[in-house]
Amino acid sequence: MLADGLAEKGPKALSWGSGPQVSNGFTTSTPQSPRDGPGTAACAGGTASGPGVGTGSSMPLGGLRTLVVQQTSLERPRETWSKKMDFLLSVIGYAVDLGNVWRFPYICYQNGGGAFLLPYLLMAVFGGVPLFYMELALGQFHRSGCISIWKHICPIFKGIGFAICIIALYIAFYYNTIMAWALYYLLSSFQSTLPWTTCTNSWNTANCNRYMSTDHNVSWSNSSISPAEEFYTRQVLQVHLSPGLHELGSISWQLALCLLFIFTIVYFSIWKGVKTSGKVVWVTATFPYLVLLILLVRGATLPGAWRGVVFYLKPNWEKLLTPSVWIDAAAQIFFSLGPGFGVLLAFASYNPFHNNCYKDALVTSSVNCLTSFLSGFVIFTVLGYMAEMRQQDVDAVAKDAGPSLLFIIYAEAIANMPAATFFAIIFFLMIIMLGLDSTFAGLEGVITAMLDEFPHILAKRREGFVFGLVCVCYLGALSTLTYGGAFVVKLFEEYATGPSVITVVLLEVIAVSWFYGTNRFCNDIQVMLGFYPGWFWRICWVAICPCFLLFIIISFLAFPPEVKLFHYHYPQWTTVLGYCIGVSSFICVPAYMVYHLLTGLLLFFPTLRV
Repeated sequence: MLADGLAEKGPKALSWGSGPQVSNGFTTSTPQSPRDGPGTAACAGGTASGPGVGTGSSMPLGGLRTLVVQQTSLERPRETWSKKMDFLLSVIGYAVDLGNVWRFPYICYQNGGGAFLLPYLLMAVFGGVPLFYMELALGQFHRSGCISIWKHICPIFKGIGFAICIIALYIAFYYNTIMAWALYYLLSSFQSTLPWTTCTNSWNTANCNRYMSTDHNVSWSNSSISPAEEFYTRQVLQVHLSPGLHELGSISWQLALCLLFIFTIVYFSIWKGVKTSGKVVWVTATFPYLVLLILLVRGATLPGAWRGVVFYLKPNWEKLLTPSVWIDAAAQIFFSLGPGFGVLLAFASYNPFHNNCYKDALVTSSVNCLTSFLSGFVIFTVLGYMAEMRQQDVDAVAKDAGPSLLFIIYAEAIANMPAATFFAIIFFLMIIMLGLDSTFAGLEGVITAMLDEFPHILAKRREGFVFGLVCVCYLGALSTLTYGGAFVVKLFEEYATGPSVITVVLLEVIAVSWFYGTNRFCNDIQVMLGFYPGWFWRICWVAICPCFLLFIIISFLAFPPEVKLFHYHYPQWTTVLGYCIGVSSFICVPAYMVYHLLTGLLLFFPTLRV
């Protein structure tokens, strides 16, 4: 646009503070983020320019004949959430998952009961919540998925985005299988007599001991096996047909059909983007809270419930002197809030630019921690009831951790309640919905990353890409559907995803705080929210969060978990296999660094191309 005497005509200069504008100078209903263009150096530097303004001099224009160049954006408008509540429920549904129900209560009583809340809260305040806030702010400001966001932050670390996508696939390979187990239980619950309450079934053994609340002449011994345990191990999983990971056995067609149904629900919930998944979470994220409240009231009225609550909350302050308590607290809060999986970046990228993500981070992380605490009461009131009925100590009843706590102990407790069929149906429906939310989120993180990285190829083919992704996840999960599939699930959970995702988040924090710069990141937040982050957040991002993550990694290497499931002790070669799977995802980070450096050398030294 050629103009004479622009100063006399008085046009307003484009700036960040002049309101939301697109690059042609007109206002837009969807605010765009003022960010840098793609960088070519190893890391972005300098101060970001205003939206739509090219790099030019600040020469006064009065009386001069000036050529003003304005860049018109040809990008497709980014999809946004229909309502703010869609975003909040999606984040809460992602953060509140199956681990809140089974892992937190078990870790809490194992590490000192009420005393464990102190290290848990400290790790949340100084480690988990700052990481949560950082990812929401990054995603909202740059409006990009976990791959393409690095061209605005530090391009040499772009391999982190690819590593996150691979880790998300590994998680999808085993996480959805747990929902298939819950679906099997749900379908088996539509009977007047629940199948895990009797010892007369084809899968039962001579050690099966039916112990109902109405049976007064049956004694429980250490060699007794409940019908609920045999239903889980011999009918649902059929692990007795597999000696271990070296011989997994055939695929269970019942579980294969259950998993197919689960992935069908997942596909039709996310195939259209956050417009559809944002509506689905109104059910999947709220229904579990209704069920938890019902089960809490029912559990509190059971005889012996007080024993479980006392066991859950009774503080053992001496436990705080052991390093394992602090290690478990750090790992629990990290995996509970879930930074580093690309989900928070993806969800926040669909927010309006000036959305208050600071308040969102505080609200959603608080809801997540309170849900974990509430789940402990739901679980331990029932465990106290089981201990009262068996005339055992609570710790003898609560010896099972992980999925066994839900599918054996809690399933047996439900079978002893009046209206057992009703409680079984709503409980396993709750388990499925808790898992679905996390699956929606995990796959949406991958989808957003790939669509943002390859928009010209995938932008108009989202439905087909999502279908292909779901098919890959289903095929990758086939090994978990075999007779030894539970051993594969445990291997993925303990070795393949945990250490690698913590390492990826450590690099992410270092890249943002040290390479991109904390001051620059805080300036971005000030542009979005109108206030500068306080000293507490800056110290956490620069020093405390990296130390927090490094502490978890070193602890994991120094004290590797002793993995055992049912009758199977994992041999040494399985540990090596698990670490190899984890490294296979993390290898993207150094590989892309080498690629980026080599392309930079070729750019500056063209003669090397010959």
